[in-house]
Order: sequence, then C-alpha cells, then structure tokens
Amino acid sequence: MQNTIIIGIAGGSASGKTTVAARLKESFTNDLILICHDSYYLSHNDLPYEERCKINYDHPNAFDTERMISDIHQLKKGIPIQCPIYDYSIHNRSKEVIQISPAKVIVIEGILIFENESLRNLMDIKVFVDTDADIRFIRRMLRDINERARSIDSIVEQYTTTVKPMHDKFVEPSKRYADLIIPRGGQNEVAISMLINRVKSILET
Repeated sequence: MQNTIIIGIAGGSASGKTTVAARLKESFTNDLILICHDSYYLSHNDLPYEERCKINYDHPNAFDTERMISDIHQLKKGIPIQCPIYDYSIHNRSKEVIQISPAKVIVIEGILIFENESLRNLMDIKVFVDTDADIRFIRRMLRDINERARSIDSIVEQYTTTVKPMHDKFVEPSKRYADLIIPRGGQNEVAISMLINRVKSILET
C-alpha cells in the first residue's frame, strides 16, 4: 500500500499506551488499525496452567516477534493477516484468530516494540508513553483484577519478580529510540494533538 504510516507506541505496563492508541483511532477511524505485541505471545500448550504462570512475560523471548514483523510486511503490501489472540486469563494463546485488513495508518502497541531493531525499523513514528512507576502499578493491579481474573498476590509477585526488573532492563532503555515522549499518557492533550496533526500532515503529502 502507498502512504502507509506505521506508528509504534511503547512504554511501561499500564502507562497509557492503549489510551493514546484509542485517541488516534478516534481521529482516523477506518483509516487506522491497531496491532498489539501482546497478541504475539508465544503459545505454551505443552505446559500446565501452573507452569504458564511462572513464565517471564516481560522478556523479549516471550514474544513471536518475527511473526509480527512478517504480518506487518504483509499489511504494507495490502494483504490481510490472521492475527493471533492472547487470553490473559489462562496465560496462553487462544485457538482463535482475527483477520485484520490493511489500512493507511498501522499502530503497533507494546512494552517491548522498540527493543527489537527489525521491528523498530519498520516504524515511521516512535512514541514512548512515560508514566510514573507507582501510577503504572496501581493501574496494572486494578486492570488485572477486573479484566484478567488475577489475584492481588499473583499481581504483586509478578510485578516484583519480572515486570519491574524487565522494565528497568529492557523497556526504560528503549525510550532513547523514541521520536516523541508523552508524559502522563492519555492525559497529555498537547502531545496527543501534536501526534495527530503530524500523522495528518504525512497522509496529506
């Protein structure tokens, strides 16, 4: 496809990436598709639930990033993809897939999308959503309890053993690749407006 714009939105867990992506969707409606890196978590059908709970889901090796890169190349060629679906409640990939058709604007969202150089190089605009750690933790806890059927104990255990260490090791250092850093996430109206106007100007050229 011509004039396809690929926007990467990275940032820590529960930093507000999805909110920023939703604001873009409001502005570009049918011209925009969203692909989440989380959808490309590797499947672990060979492991029981108890073992799947112990996996480090915040490490780059937890993702099938090569498939995501391949899918984005297909979309750029105007070819629909069969995107995986991840089920957080069972810590495993669903048996279902969803067809995603090409669009002028492709938004890629995830904590580690800037970590992989090949994926990063596909992006025309790289955005890092920067939110204080305590705010991110509270949001994550509320989200995982209400939307992902997690217990408080499991959330705290996962955060202290993998989420925070991996954030410090992989996510935070990847901020240096960003073209635009948005503090406070979806609450930053000025930065979001600047991003929307930039995308509009590219589409009009």
